Amino acid sequence: MNNEKYSGMGAILGPEGVTFRVWAPNAEKVFVFGSFNEWNDSSCEMEHEGNGYWSFHASDASEGTEYKFIIHNNGNVLHRNDPYALKMTNSVGNSVVYDLWKDFNDHEFRPPAINEMVIYELHIGTFNREGREDGQVGDFYTAAKKLDYIRDLGVNTVEIMPVAEFPGDLSWGYNPSNPFAVETSYGGPDALKHFVFEAHMRGIAVILDVVYNHLGPTDLNLWQYDGWEENGKGGIYFYNDHRAKTPWGDTRPDYGRPEVRNYLRDNALLWLEAFQCDGLRFDATAIIRLLNVDDQMGGAVLEEGVGFLRSLNQEIKEKFPHKILIAEDLKFDSSVTADLDQGGLGFDSQWGIGFSHVLREVLTISNDHDRSINAVENLLLSKFNNDVFEKVIYTESHDEVANIESKRLPEEIQPGDAEGEYAKKKSTLGALVIFTAPGIPMIFQGQEFLTYEHFHDSKPLDWGRLEYFGGIVNLYRDLIHLRKASEGFARGLNGQGIDILHHDDQGLVLAYARYHHDDPDNPVVIVVNFSVETKLGYRFGVHHGGNWNVIFNSGWSGYDQVFSEVDVKEVHSGEGLNGKQHSLVVDIPSYGGLILSR
Repeated sequence: MNNEKYSGMGAILGPEGVTFRVWAPNAEKVFVFGSFNEWNDSSCEMEHEGNGYWSFHASDASEGTEYKFIIHNNGNVLHRNDPYALKMTNSVGNSVVYDLWKDFNDHEFRPPAINEMVIYELHIGTFNREGREDGQVGDFYTAAKKLDYIRDLGVNTVEIMPVAEFPGDLSWGYNPSNPFAVETSYGGPDALKHFVFEAHMRGIAVILDVVYNHLGPTDLNLWQYDGWEENGKGGIYFYNDHRAKTPWGDTRPDYGRPEVRNYLRDNALLWLEAFQCDGLRFDATAIIRLLNVDDQMGGAVLEEGVGFLRSLNQEIKEKFPHKILIAEDLKFDSSVTADLDQGGLGFDSQWGIGFSHVLREVLTISNDHDRSINAVENLLLSKFNNDVFEKVIYTESHDEVANIESKRLPEEIQPGDAEGEYAKKKSTLGALVIFTAPGIPMIFQGQEFLTYEHFHDSKPLDWGRLEYFGGIVNLYRDLIHLRKASEGFARGLNGQGIDILHHDDQGLVLAYARYHHDDPDNPVVIVVNFSVETKLGYRFGVHHGGNWNVIFNSGWSGYDQVFSEVDVKEVHSGEGLNGKQHSLVVDIPSYGGLILSR
Protein backbone atom coordinates (compact mmCIF):
# COMPACT_ATOMS: atom_id res chain seq x y z
CA MET A 1 0.00 0.00 0.00
CA ASN A 2 1.35 3.41 -1.00
CA ASN A 3 1.27 5.76 1.99
CA GLU A 4 2.68 8.75 0.13
CA LYS A 5 1.12 11.93 1.48
CA TYR A 6 -0.95 14.26 -0.65
CA SER A 7 -0.35 18.00 -0.64
CA GLY A 8 -2.82 20.51 0.70
CA MET A 9 -4.58 21.32 3.95
CA GLY A 10 -7.37 19.52 5.77
CA ALA A 11 -8.48 16.11 4.54
CA ILE A 12 -6.99 15.59 1.08
CA LEU A 13 -8.70 12.70 -0.67
CA GLY A 14 -6.69 10.68 -3.19
CA PRO A 15 -6.80 7.31 -4.95
CA GLU A 16 -5.20 5.55 -1.98
CA GLY A 17 -6.81 7.07 1.07
CA VAL A 18 -6.75 10.44 2.76
CA THR A 19 -3.92 12.64 3.94
CA PHE A 20 -4.85 14.72 6.98
CA ARG A 21 -2.89 17.93 7.55
CA VAL A 22 -3.35 20.61 10.21
CA TRP A 23 -1.52 23.70 11.44
CA ALA A 24 -0.97 23.61 15.22
CA PRO A 25 2.38 25.31 15.94
CA ASN A 26 2.13 25.03 19.74
CA ALA A 27 1.13 21.37 19.88
CA GLU A 28 3.44 18.83 21.48
CA LYS A 29 1.85 16.01 19.52
CA VAL A 30 -1.26 15.57 17.39
CA PHE A 31 -3.45 12.57 16.57
CA VAL A 32 -6.21 12.09 14.03
CA PHE A 33 -9.06 9.75 14.87
CA GLY A 34 -12.41 8.93 13.33
CA SER A 35 -14.68 6.33 11.84
CA PHE A 36 -11.75 4.98 9.79
CA ASN A 37 -9.95 3.78 12.94
CA GLU A 38 -12.98 3.19 15.15
CA TRP A 39 -12.26 6.47 16.98
CA ASN A 40 -9.04 5.18 18.49
CA ASP A 41 -7.44 8.27 20.01
CA SER A 42 -3.87 7.02 20.07
CA SER A 43 -3.31 4.80 17.03
CA CYS A 44 -2.76 7.51 14.39
CA GLU A 45 -0.14 9.95 15.60
CA MET A 46 0.57 12.70 13.08
CA GLU A 47 4.09 13.51 11.91
CA HIS A 48 5.47 16.97 12.56
CA GLU A 49 6.49 18.39 9.17
CA GLY A 50 8.01 21.59 10.52
CA ASN A 51 6.70 25.17 10.81
CA GLY A 52 3.80 23.96 12.93
CA TYR A 53 2.28 21.59 10.36
CA TRP A 54 1.31 18.01 11.19
CA SER A 55 0.20 15.26 8.79
CA PHE A 56 -0.90 11.64 8.65
CA HIS A 57 -1.91 9.44 5.71
CA ALA A 58 -4.79 7.04 6.38
CA SER A 59 -5.21 4.46 3.63
CA ASP A 60 -8.46 3.27 5.23
CA ALA A 61 -10.15 6.69 5.14
CA SER A 62 -12.44 7.66 2.27
CA GLU A 63 -15.22 10.07 1.35
CA GLY A 64 -17.79 10.23 4.14
CA THR A 65 -15.28 9.37 6.85
CA GLU A 66 -15.93 11.37 10.02
CA TYR A 67 -12.86 12.57 11.90
CA LYS A 68 -11.30 14.99 14.38
CA PHE A 69 -7.87 15.98 15.60
CA ILE A 70 -6.53 15.50 19.13
CA ILE A 71 -4.01 18.15 20.15
CA HIS A 72 -1.74 17.71 23.19
CA ASN A 73 -0.44 20.94 24.70
CA ASN A 74 1.07 21.41 28.14
CA GLY A 75 -0.93 18.63 29.73
CA ASN A 76 -4.17 19.58 27.98
CA VAL A 77 -5.87 17.25 25.50
CA LEU A 78 -7.98 19.17 23.01
CA HIS A 79 -10.46 17.61 20.57
CA ARG A 80 -10.67 19.86 17.52
CA ASN A 81 -12.42 19.83 14.18
CA ASP A 82 -10.48 20.41 11.01
CA PRO A 83 -10.26 24.16 10.26
CA TYR A 84 -10.36 23.20 6.56
CA ALA A 85 -13.27 20.76 6.92
CA LEU A 86 -15.35 20.86 3.72
CA LYS A 87 -18.30 19.22 5.38
CA MET A 88 -19.60 18.96 8.95
CA THR A 89 -22.21 16.81 10.66
CA ASN A 90 -23.15 20.10 12.36
CA SER A 91 -21.32 23.11 13.77
CA VAL A 92 -20.27 21.23 16.93
CA GLY A 93 -20.25 17.74 15.40
CA ASN A 94 -17.55 16.00 13.41
CA SER A 95 -15.57 16.90 10.32
CA VAL A 96 -16.39 14.80 7.25
CA VAL A 97 -14.06 13.84 4.38
CA TYR A 98 -15.51 15.25 1.15
CA ASP A 99 -14.47 14.79 -2.48
CA LEU A 100 -14.35 18.41 -3.56
CA TRP A 101 -13.83 17.70 -7.26
CA LYS A 102 -16.34 14.92 -7.86
CA ASP A 103 -18.79 15.66 -10.67
CA PHE A 104 -16.88 18.86 -11.41
CA ASN A 105 -18.16 20.33 -14.65
CA ASP A 106 -16.08 23.17 -16.01
CA HIS A 107 -18.79 24.76 -18.12
CA GLU A 108 -16.89 28.03 -18.51
CA PHE A 109 -19.75 30.30 -17.54
CA ARG A 110 -19.07 34.01 -17.88
CA PRO A 111 -20.92 36.44 -15.61
CA PRO A 112 -22.55 39.49 -17.20
CA ALA A 113 -20.49 42.59 -17.79
CA ILE A 114 -20.52 44.79 -14.72
CA ASN A 115 -22.46 47.55 -16.50
CA GLU A 116 -25.25 45.08 -17.37
CA MET A 117 -25.44 43.40 -13.98
CA VAL A 118 -28.74 43.29 -12.05
CA ILE A 119 -28.44 41.70 -8.60
CA TYR A 120 -31.08 39.84 -6.57
CA GLU A 121 -29.99 39.34 -2.96
CA LEU A 122 -31.39 36.25 -1.27
CA HIS A 123 -31.14 34.24 1.93
CA ILE A 124 -31.16 30.49 1.36
CA GLY A 125 -32.91 29.60 4.63
CA THR A 126 -35.96 31.81 3.99
CA PHE A 127 -36.07 32.28 0.22
CA ASN A 128 -38.13 29.18 -0.58
CA ARG A 129 -39.36 26.60 1.94
CA GLU A 130 -41.74 24.94 -0.51
CA GLY A 131 -42.12 21.26 0.35
CA ARG A 132 -40.30 21.62 3.66
CA GLU A 133 -41.84 20.52 6.93
CA ASP A 134 -42.76 23.08 9.57
CA GLY A 135 -39.65 24.38 11.26
CA GLN A 136 -37.33 23.27 8.44
CA VAL A 137 -35.37 25.95 6.65
CA GLY A 138 -35.04 26.24 2.92
CA ASP A 139 -31.96 24.79 1.26
CA PHE A 140 -30.13 25.10 -2.04
CA TYR A 141 -32.43 22.56 -3.67
CA THR A 142 -35.60 24.45 -2.81
CA ALA A 143 -33.95 27.75 -3.78
CA ALA A 144 -32.98 26.29 -7.17
CA LYS A 145 -36.66 25.63 -7.88
CA LYS A 146 -37.16 29.41 -8.12
CA LEU A 147 -34.33 30.00 -10.60
CA ASP A 148 -36.73 29.93 -13.56
CA TYR A 149 -38.68 32.71 -11.88
CA ILE A 150 -35.50 34.75 -11.28
CA ARG A 151 -34.44 34.27 -14.90
CA ASP A 152 -37.88 35.30 -16.20
CA LEU A 153 -37.79 38.37 -13.96
CA GLY A 154 -34.73 39.35 -15.97
CA VAL A 155 -32.22 39.11 -13.12
CA ASN A 156 -28.80 37.92 -14.28
CA THR A 157 -26.98 37.78 -10.91
CA VAL A 158 -27.96 36.43 -7.50
CA GLU A 159 -26.08 37.39 -4.37
CA ILE A 160 -26.36 34.81 -1.61
CA MET A 161 -25.97 35.70 2.05
CA PRO A 162 -23.19 33.65 3.74
CA VAL A 163 -23.53 29.86 3.69
CA ALA A 164 -20.52 28.67 5.72
CA GLU A 165 -21.49 26.34 8.60
CA PHE A 166 -23.02 28.33 11.46
CA PRO A 167 -24.57 27.41 14.85
CA GLY A 168 -28.03 25.86 14.57
CA ASP A 169 -30.27 26.09 11.51
CA LEU A 170 -31.39 29.72 11.76
CA SER A 171 -28.94 32.50 10.97
CA TRP A 172 -28.21 35.31 8.55
CA GLY A 173 -24.88 33.54 8.04
CA TYR A 174 -22.58 36.29 9.31
CA ASN A 175 -21.42 34.12 12.24
CA PRO A 176 -19.33 31.41 10.54
CA SER A 177 -18.18 28.59 12.81
CA ASN A 178 -16.56 26.38 10.16
CA PRO A 179 -15.62 28.66 7.27
CA PHE A 180 -14.85 25.95 4.65
CA ALA A 181 -17.95 23.81 5.23
CA VAL A 182 -21.27 24.58 3.53
CA GLU A 183 -24.10 24.87 6.06
CA THR A 184 -25.55 21.42 6.76
CA SER A 185 -29.17 22.62 6.94
CA TYR A 186 -28.76 24.18 3.46
CA GLY A 187 -27.81 20.79 1.99
CA GLY A 188 -24.03 20.91 2.35
CA PRO A 189 -21.47 21.20 -0.47
CA ASP A 190 -23.31 19.02 -2.99
CA ALA A 191 -26.35 21.29 -2.73
CA LEU A 192 -24.30 24.45 -3.37
CA LYS A 193 -22.77 22.84 -6.46
CA HIS A 194 -26.26 21.94 -7.66
CA PHE A 195 -27.51 25.51 -7.18
CA VAL A 196 -24.58 27.12 -8.98
CA PHE A 197 -24.85 24.69 -11.91
CA GLU A 198 -28.60 25.27 -12.25
CA ALA A 199 -28.12 29.04 -12.06
CA HIS A 200 -25.47 28.97 -14.76
CA MET A 201 -27.68 26.86 -17.01
CA ARG A 202 -30.16 29.74 -16.88
CA GLY A 203 -27.60 32.46 -17.51
CA ILE A 204 -27.55 33.60 -13.88
CA ALA A 205 -24.28 34.43 -12.12
CA VAL A 206 -23.80 33.60 -8.43
CA ILE A 207 -22.04 35.97 -6.02
CA LEU A 208 -21.39 34.63 -2.52
CA ASP A 209 -21.10 36.66 0.68
CA VAL A 210 -17.93 35.90 2.66
CA VAL A 211 -17.01 36.99 6.19
CA TYR A 212 -13.33 37.71 6.80
CA ASN A 213 -13.65 40.60 9.27
CA HIS A 214 -14.43 38.27 12.19
CA LEU A 215 -15.20 34.61 12.81
CA GLY A 216 -17.84 33.04 15.04
CA PRO A 217 -18.18 34.16 17.76
CA THR A 218 -20.06 31.02 18.96
CA ASP A 219 -19.36 27.33 18.23
CA LEU A 220 -15.97 28.64 17.17
CA ASN A 221 -13.67 25.66 16.76
CA LEU A 222 -10.73 27.92 15.87
CA TRP A 223 -10.73 29.68 19.26
CA GLN A 224 -7.44 28.91 21.08
CA TYR A 225 -7.09 26.11 18.56
CA ASP A 226 -3.84 24.51 19.68
CA GLY A 227 -4.06 25.61 23.32
CA TRP A 228 -1.97 28.76 23.04
CA GLU A 229 -3.34 32.22 23.77
CA GLU A 230 -2.34 35.60 25.17
CA ASN A 231 -4.46 37.96 27.25
CA GLY A 232 -7.28 35.42 27.31
CA LYS A 233 -7.91 35.95 23.60
CA GLY A 234 -8.27 33.68 20.61
CA GLY A 235 -4.87 32.14 19.97
CA ILE A 236 -3.17 31.39 16.68
CA TYR A 237 -5.96 32.39 14.27
CA PHE A 238 -6.70 35.75 15.93
CA TYR A 239 -5.06 38.89 17.18
CA ASN A 240 -4.30 38.57 20.87
CA ASP A 241 -4.18 42.26 21.73
CA HIS A 242 -6.31 45.39 21.16
CA ARG A 243 -6.47 44.60 17.44
CA ALA A 244 -8.75 41.63 18.18
CA LYS A 245 -11.75 43.86 18.93
CA THR A 246 -14.74 43.80 16.58
CA PRO A 247 -18.47 44.48 17.11
CA TRP A 248 -18.81 40.69 17.48
CA GLY A 249 -16.20 40.08 20.17
CA ASP A 250 -12.41 39.73 20.06
CA THR A 251 -12.56 37.60 16.93
CA ARG A 252 -10.65 39.56 14.28
CA PRO A 253 -8.32 37.23 12.34
CA ASP A 254 -4.60 37.93 12.60
CA TYR A 255 -3.91 39.25 9.10
CA GLY A 256 -0.24 39.53 9.99
CA ARG A 257 0.27 35.76 10.30
CA PRO A 258 1.04 34.18 6.91
CA GLU A 259 -0.81 31.01 7.90
CA VAL A 260 -3.99 32.96 8.71
CA ARG A 261 -3.77 34.98 5.52
CA ASN A 262 -3.36 31.73 3.59
CA TYR A 263 -6.33 30.28 5.42
CA LEU A 264 -8.62 33.13 4.37
CA ARG A 265 -7.12 33.20 0.88
CA ASP A 266 -7.72 29.46 0.45
CA ASN A 267 -11.30 30.01 1.55
CA ALA A 268 -11.92 32.69 -1.07
CA LEU A 269 -10.42 30.57 -3.83
CA LEU A 270 -12.51 27.57 -2.72
CA TRP A 271 -15.77 29.35 -3.60
CA LEU A 272 -14.48 30.77 -6.86
CA GLU A 273 -12.71 27.67 -8.14
CA ALA A 274 -14.22 24.46 -6.76
CA PHE A 275 -17.77 25.78 -6.38
CA GLN A 276 -17.50 28.00 -9.49
CA CYS A 277 -19.10 31.05 -7.92
CA ASP A 278 -18.82 34.13 -10.11
CA GLY A 279 -17.78 36.59 -7.47
CA LEU A 280 -17.57 37.42 -3.79
CA ARG A 281 -19.17 40.12 -1.69
CA PHE A 282 -16.89 40.84 1.30
CA ASP A 283 -18.77 41.65 4.48
CA ALA A 284 -17.74 44.76 6.44
CA THR A 285 -14.35 45.40 4.84
CA ALA A 286 -13.87 48.50 6.99
CA ILE A 287 -13.33 46.16 9.95
CA ILE A 288 -10.52 44.47 8.01
CA ARG A 289 -8.74 47.67 7.04
CA LEU A 290 -9.42 49.98 10.01
CA LEU A 291 -8.58 49.49 13.68
CA ASN A 292 -11.73 51.21 14.93
CA VAL A 293 -14.64 50.95 12.53
CA ASP A 294 -16.76 53.30 14.67
CA ASP A 295 -14.42 56.20 13.96
CA GLN A 296 -16.43 58.26 11.48
CA MET A 297 -13.29 59.85 10.09
CA GLY A 298 -11.77 56.49 9.23
CA GLY A 299 -9.28 56.37 12.06
CA ALA A 300 -6.07 54.38 12.21
CA VAL A 301 -5.44 52.01 9.33
CA LEU A 302 -4.78 48.33 10.04
CA GLU A 303 -1.98 47.95 7.52
CA GLU A 304 -1.93 44.15 7.76
CA GLY A 305 -5.63 44.04 6.86
CA VAL A 306 -5.06 46.37 3.90
CA GLY A 307 -2.18 44.17 2.75
CA PHE A 308 -4.32 41.06 3.04
CA LEU A 309 -7.13 42.54 0.92
CA ARG A 310 -4.77 43.89 -1.73
CA SER A 311 -2.86 40.62 -2.00
CA LEU A 312 -6.02 38.53 -2.17
CA ASN A 313 -7.70 40.72 -4.75
CA GLN A 314 -4.53 40.78 -6.84
CA GLU A 315 -4.42 36.98 -6.93
CA ILE A 316 -8.11 36.63 -7.70
CA LYS A 317 -7.92 39.13 -10.56
CA GLU A 318 -4.96 37.28 -12.05
CA LYS A 319 -6.60 33.86 -11.80
CA PHE A 320 -10.23 34.82 -12.46
CA PRO A 321 -10.28 38.12 -14.35
CA HIS A 322 -13.99 37.87 -15.17
CA LYS A 323 -15.20 37.37 -11.59
CA ILE A 324 -16.53 40.30 -9.60
CA LEU A 325 -15.36 41.48 -6.19
CA ILE A 326 -17.73 43.65 -4.16
CA ALA A 327 -16.97 45.27 -0.81
CA GLU A 328 -19.50 46.22 1.83
CA ASP A 329 -17.43 49.05 3.23
CA LEU A 330 -20.01 51.71 4.10
CA LYS A 331 -17.37 54.43 4.56
CA PHE A 332 -17.80 56.11 1.16
CA ASP A 333 -14.08 55.68 0.58
CA SER A 334 -12.96 55.71 -3.05
CA SER A 335 -9.74 53.83 -2.21
CA VAL A 336 -11.78 50.64 -1.72
CA THR A 337 -12.58 50.44 -5.43
CA ALA A 338 -9.46 52.20 -6.71
CA ASP A 339 -7.16 50.08 -8.87
CA LEU A 340 -4.41 48.12 -7.17
CA ASP A 341 -1.74 49.90 -9.20
CA GLN A 342 -3.15 53.19 -7.90
CA GLY A 343 -2.77 52.10 -4.30
CA GLY A 344 -6.41 51.03 -3.90
CA LEU A 345 -7.86 47.76 -2.63
CA GLY A 346 -8.92 46.68 -6.12
CA PHE A 347 -12.59 45.85 -5.53
CA ASP A 348 -14.79 46.18 -8.60
CA SER A 349 -17.68 47.82 -6.76
CA GLN A 350 -18.85 48.61 -3.23
CA TRP A 351 -22.04 48.87 -1.25
CA GLY A 352 -22.62 52.45 -0.17
CA ILE A 353 -24.89 53.14 2.74
CA GLY A 354 -25.54 56.69 1.57
CA PHE A 355 -27.59 55.90 -1.53
CA SER A 356 -30.14 53.73 0.24
CA HIS A 357 -30.40 55.95 3.30
CA VAL A 358 -30.94 59.17 1.33
CA LEU A 359 -33.37 57.76 -1.22
CA ARG A 360 -35.45 56.00 1.45
CA GLU A 361 -35.62 59.23 3.44
CA VAL A 362 -36.86 61.15 0.41
CA LEU A 363 -39.50 58.49 -0.30
CA THR A 364 -40.74 58.08 3.28
CA ILE A 365 -41.30 61.76 4.10
CA SER A 366 -45.07 62.10 4.26
CA ASN A 367 -45.43 65.81 3.48
CA ASP A 368 -44.42 66.91 -0.02
CA HIS A 369 -43.46 70.36 1.28
CA ASP A 370 -40.70 68.75 3.36
CA ARG A 371 -39.29 66.77 0.47
CA SER A 372 -36.17 67.89 -1.40
CA ILE A 373 -34.98 66.55 -4.72
CA ASN A 374 -31.53 68.07 -4.27
CA ALA A 375 -30.57 64.94 -2.36
CA VAL A 376 -31.70 62.73 -5.25
CA GLU A 377 -29.73 64.77 -7.76
CA ASN A 378 -26.60 64.46 -5.61
CA LEU A 379 -27.11 60.69 -5.46
CA LEU A 380 -27.35 60.46 -9.23
CA LEU A 381 -24.10 62.37 -9.69
CA SER A 382 -22.05 60.64 -6.99
CA LYS A 383 -19.45 58.09 -8.05
CA PHE A 384 -16.10 56.61 -7.12
CA ASN A 385 -12.97 57.09 -9.22
CA ASN A 386 -14.93 58.47 -12.16
CA ASP A 387 -16.70 55.12 -12.68
CA VAL A 388 -20.44 54.97 -12.03
CA PHE A 389 -20.44 51.17 -11.68
CA GLU A 390 -18.16 51.17 -8.65
CA LYS A 391 -21.24 51.39 -6.45
CA VAL A 392 -24.08 48.95 -5.79
CA ILE A 393 -27.35 50.83 -5.32
CA TYR A 394 -30.55 49.66 -3.66
CA THR A 395 -33.48 50.67 -1.46
CA GLU A 396 -33.66 47.30 0.30
CA SER A 397 -30.95 44.92 1.48
CA HIS A 398 -30.86 42.48 4.38
CA ASP A 399 -29.55 45.27 6.64
CA GLU A 400 -32.20 47.83 5.65
CA VAL A 401 -35.18 45.55 6.28
CA ALA A 402 -34.19 43.43 9.23
CA ASN A 403 -35.87 44.84 12.32
CA ILE A 404 -38.71 46.96 13.65
CA GLU A 405 -36.74 50.18 13.22
CA SER A 406 -35.70 49.45 9.62
CA LYS A 407 -38.75 48.10 7.86
CA ARG A 408 -39.43 47.05 4.32
CA LEU A 409 -39.86 50.20 2.24
CA PRO A 410 -43.65 49.94 1.57
CA GLU A 411 -44.31 49.55 5.30
CA GLU A 412 -42.03 52.48 6.12
CA ILE A 413 -43.79 54.65 3.54
CA GLN A 414 -47.30 53.82 4.72
CA PRO A 415 -47.13 52.24 8.19
CA GLY A 416 -49.89 49.73 8.76
CA ASP A 417 -50.97 49.84 5.12
CA ALA A 418 -48.01 48.59 3.09
CA GLU A 419 -50.35 47.60 0.27
CA GLY A 420 -51.90 51.06 0.05
CA GLU A 421 -51.77 53.45 -2.89
CA TYR A 422 -48.86 55.55 -1.67
CA ALA A 423 -46.82 52.56 -0.54
CA LYS A 424 -47.13 51.09 -4.02
CA LYS A 425 -46.42 54.30 -5.88
CA LYS A 426 -43.53 55.56 -3.82
CA SER A 427 -41.77 52.19 -3.46
CA THR A 428 -41.97 51.59 -7.22
CA LEU A 429 -40.78 55.18 -7.78
CA GLY A 430 -37.76 54.13 -5.74
CA ALA A 431 -37.34 51.13 -8.03
CA LEU A 432 -37.51 53.41 -11.07
CA VAL A 433 -34.67 55.51 -9.65
CA ILE A 434 -32.59 52.43 -8.75
CA PHE A 435 -32.85 50.92 -12.22
CA THR A 436 -32.14 54.17 -14.07
CA ALA A 437 -29.49 55.71 -11.80
CA PRO A 438 -25.78 55.15 -12.46
CA GLY A 439 -24.60 52.09 -10.55
CA ILE A 440 -25.26 48.36 -10.21
CA PRO A 441 -28.93 47.95 -9.21
CA MET A 442 -29.87 45.41 -6.53
CA ILE A 443 -33.17 44.29 -5.01
CA PHE A 444 -33.78 42.10 -1.96
CA GLN A 445 -35.84 38.92 -2.10
CA GLY A 446 -39.57 39.60 -2.33
CA GLN A 447 -39.15 43.33 -2.89
CA GLU A 448 -40.72 42.89 -6.32
CA PHE A 449 -44.01 41.70 -4.84
CA LEU A 450 -44.22 44.27 -2.06
CA THR A 451 -43.10 42.09 0.83
CA TYR A 452 -43.73 44.22 3.88
CA GLU A 453 -42.72 42.12 6.92
CA HIS A 454 -39.21 42.80 8.15
CA PHE A 455 -36.62 40.18 7.28
CA HIS A 456 -36.01 37.51 9.91
CA ASP A 457 -34.20 34.19 9.52
CA SER A 458 -37.24 32.37 10.94
CA LYS A 459 -39.79 33.91 8.53
CA PRO A 460 -40.04 32.33 5.07
CA LEU A 461 -40.71 34.53 2.08
CA ASP A 462 -44.44 34.57 1.26
CA TRP A 463 -44.66 33.44 -2.36
CA GLY A 464 -48.46 33.74 -2.25
CA ARG A 465 -47.95 37.47 -2.85
CA LEU A 466 -46.42 36.79 -6.27
CA GLU A 467 -49.73 36.25 -8.03
CA TYR A 468 -51.62 38.84 -6.01
CA PHE A 469 -49.12 41.54 -6.94
CA GLY A 470 -48.36 40.23 -10.41
CA GLY A 471 -48.70 43.71 -11.90
CA ILE A 472 -46.00 45.11 -9.60
CA VAL A 473 -43.80 42.13 -10.49
CA ASN A 474 -44.29 43.01 -14.16
CA LEU A 475 -43.24 46.59 -13.37
CA TYR A 476 -39.99 45.30 -11.89
CA ARG A 477 -39.55 42.92 -14.83
CA ASP A 478 -39.97 45.76 -17.32
CA LEU A 479 -37.50 47.96 -15.45
CA ILE A 480 -34.93 45.16 -15.29
CA HIS A 481 -35.14 44.43 -19.01
CA LEU A 482 -34.79 48.13 -19.81
CA ARG A 483 -31.83 48.44 -17.42
CA LYS A 484 -30.05 45.64 -19.28
CA ALA A 485 -31.04 47.16 -22.64
CA SER A 486 -32.43 43.74 -23.54
CA GLU A 487 -34.33 45.14 -26.52
CA GLY A 488 -31.49 47.40 -27.58
CA PHE A 489 -33.27 50.76 -27.24
CA ALA A 490 -32.30 51.77 -23.72
CA ARG A 491 -28.55 51.33 -24.01
CA GLY A 492 -27.93 54.56 -22.18
CA LEU A 493 -29.03 52.91 -18.94
CA ASN A 494 -25.88 50.78 -18.88
CA GLY A 495 -23.56 53.57 -19.93
CA GLN A 496 -21.33 55.84 -17.88
CA GLY A 497 -23.00 59.09 -18.89
CA ILE A 498 -25.54 61.13 -16.93
CA ASP A 499 -26.79 64.67 -17.48
CA ILE A 500 -29.27 66.48 -15.23
CA LEU A 501 -31.71 68.10 -17.66
CA HIS A 502 -34.29 69.65 -15.38
CA HIS A 503 -34.62 70.37 -11.66
CA ASP A 504 -37.92 71.72 -10.30
CA ASP A 505 -37.77 72.24 -6.54
CA GLN A 506 -41.28 73.64 -6.38
CA GLY A 507 -42.94 70.92 -8.42
CA LEU A 508 -40.59 68.17 -7.16
CA VAL A 509 -39.78 67.03 -10.69
CA LEU A 510 -36.35 65.84 -11.80
CA ALA A 511 -35.35 64.91 -15.35
CA TYR A 512 -32.04 63.33 -16.32
CA ALA A 513 -30.48 61.69 -19.35
CA ARG A 514 -28.42 58.50 -19.31
CA TYR A 515 -26.18 57.77 -22.25
CA HIS A 516 -23.58 55.32 -23.43
CA HIS A 517 -20.34 56.89 -24.65
CA ASP A 518 -20.43 54.63 -27.71
CA ASP A 519 -23.82 56.05 -28.68
CA PRO A 520 -24.10 59.56 -27.21
CA ASP A 521 -26.78 60.73 -29.68
CA ASN A 522 -29.31 58.21 -28.39
CA PRO A 523 -29.75 58.94 -24.70
CA VAL A 524 -32.47 57.61 -22.46
CA VAL A 525 -34.43 60.35 -20.66
CA ILE A 526 -35.97 59.74 -17.25
CA VAL A 527 -38.42 62.16 -15.66
CA VAL A 528 -39.59 61.52 -12.09
CA ASN A 529 -42.28 63.22 -10.03
CA PHE A 530 -41.82 63.16 -6.25
CA SER A 531 -45.14 64.88 -5.57
CA VAL A 532 -48.70 63.63 -5.12
CA GLU A 533 -49.88 65.88 -7.96
CA THR A 534 -50.17 64.36 -11.45
CA LYS A 535 -48.33 66.69 -13.82
CA LEU A 536 -50.31 67.27 -17.02
CA GLY A 537 -48.63 68.94 -19.99
CA TYR A 538 -45.34 69.26 -18.12
CA ARG A 539 -42.58 70.80 -20.25
CA PHE A 540 -38.81 70.48 -19.81
CA GLY A 541 -35.74 71.02 -21.95
CA VAL A 542 -33.70 68.33 -23.73
CA HIS A 543 -30.64 68.40 -25.95
CA HIS A 544 -32.00 66.11 -28.67
CA GLY A 545 -35.02 66.72 -30.87
CA GLY A 546 -37.15 64.38 -32.94
CA ASN A 547 -39.79 61.90 -31.87
CA TRP A 548 -39.54 60.35 -28.43
CA ASN A 549 -41.32 57.21 -27.23
CA VAL A 550 -42.48 56.51 -23.69
CA ILE A 551 -40.97 53.06 -23.12
CA PHE A 552 -41.87 52.88 -19.43
CA ASN A 553 -44.59 54.56 -17.40
CA SER A 554 -44.73 53.68 -13.71
CA GLY A 555 -48.28 55.08 -13.54
CA TRP A 556 -49.69 52.59 -16.02
CA SER A 557 -52.84 51.05 -14.60
CA GLY A 558 -51.77 47.71 -16.02
CA TYR A 559 -49.24 47.52 -13.19
CA ASP A 560 -51.87 48.18 -10.53
CA GLN A 561 -55.47 49.33 -10.61
CA VAL A 562 -54.84 52.21 -8.21
CA PHE A 563 -52.27 53.72 -10.56
CA SER A 564 -53.52 56.62 -12.68
CA GLU A 565 -53.39 55.94 -16.39
CA VAL A 566 -51.16 58.38 -18.26
CA ASP A 567 -51.80 57.32 -21.82
CA VAL A 568 -48.80 58.67 -23.69
CA LYS A 569 -46.85 56.60 -26.21
CA GLU A 570 -45.14 59.11 -28.50
CA VAL A 571 -43.87 62.57 -27.59
CA HIS A 572 -42.75 65.22 -30.07
CA SER A 573 -40.06 67.71 -29.24
CA GLY A 574 -40.72 71.42 -29.29
CA GLU A 575 -38.72 74.62 -29.18
CA GLY A 576 -35.84 75.05 -26.79
CA LEU A 577 -36.16 75.69 -23.06
CA ASN A 578 -33.79 76.62 -20.25
CA GLY A 579 -30.69 76.59 -22.43
CA LYS A 580 -31.58 73.32 -24.16
CA GLN A 581 -32.17 73.26 -27.91
CA HIS A 582 -35.41 71.33 -27.64
CA SER A 583 -38.16 70.54 -25.15
CA LEU A 584 -40.63 67.77 -24.40
CA VAL A 585 -44.17 67.98 -23.04
CA VAL A 586 -45.35 64.97 -21.03
CA ASP A 587 -47.91 63.88 -18.46
CA ILE A 588 -46.18 62.53 -15.36
CA PRO A 589 -48.04 60.28 -12.88
CA SER A 590 -48.36 61.05 -9.19
CA TYR A 591 -45.32 59.70 -7.32
CA GLY A 592 -44.11 58.15 -10.54
CA GLY A 593 -42.11 58.66 -13.66
CA LEU A 594 -41.42 57.93 -17.30
CA ILE A 595 -38.54 56.55 -19.34
CA LEU A 596 -38.27 57.91 -22.88
CA SER A 597 -36.09 57.02 -25.84
CA ARG A 598 -35.76 58.33 -29.35
